[in-house]
Amino acid sequence: MSERTHIVVVGGTSGIGRDIAQSFAARGCDVVITGRTSSRAKSIAEEIGGRIRGLGFDLTDPEEIAEGLADVDGVDHLVLAAVERDHNTVRDYRPANAMRLLNMKLVGYTTVVHTLAPRMTAGSSTVLLGGLAMERPYPGSTTVTTANGGISALVRTLAVELAPIRFNALHPSLVGDTPIWDDKPGIRDAVRQRTPTKRLVTLQDCTHAVTFLLENPSVNGVNLAIDGGELLI
Repeated sequence: MSERTHIVVVGGTSGIGRDIAQSFAARGCDVVITGRTSSRAKSIAEEIGGRIRGLGFDLTDPEEIAEGLADVDGVDHLVLAAVERDHNTVRDYRPANAMRLLNMKLVGYTTVVHTLAPRMTAGSSTVLLGGLAMERPYPGSTTVTTANGGISALVRTLAVELAPIRFNALHPSLVGDTPIWDDKPGIRDAVRQRTPTKRLVTLQDCTHAVTFLLENPSVNGVNLAIDGGELLI
């Protein structure tokens, strides 16, 4: 990549998105990160340093998305990493929670692509973040499983509709070094034990995989699972 590569990371203020943003900023790229509020996004951008700036908008509001991205010019690479947790079962279903998550992950992601596609080139690429709950559901994953399954289908239609721009998705298993699991050590241990490699996916693993999907010009319409072989068991 050249120093003038431009990358947008939606959901770049924490977790996988932040790690990706840090990696590309360290390589001298021009990076835009987005979060729910501009103040937090700008604060995180300052912490990361380099040629990076922060923007804020609500992924569930299409008008906010267009306005929030108005001053983003050319886009070489786009990463859609925003996530929201929703523990929602069918027996105790909360439609409002489900609608927010599905709206954010499917309509929101697609609206971002719609907004930025005119600013991308034939060599541009996009990675959407899903997750392996689509293939390994758990009690309460009703909405998460549905959303991630939708992501797996969405990349294929985007790759066809917006060709030759490339679209791929990354579906990691439990990412062990994210704070969300700090108070749930039993879950981390259970996943580690059923994984052939006996190690959990890390943020660095995710960033490495996203970079591969963004940069390899022959990878298109792919749903890449990284799980240490967990799905084999």
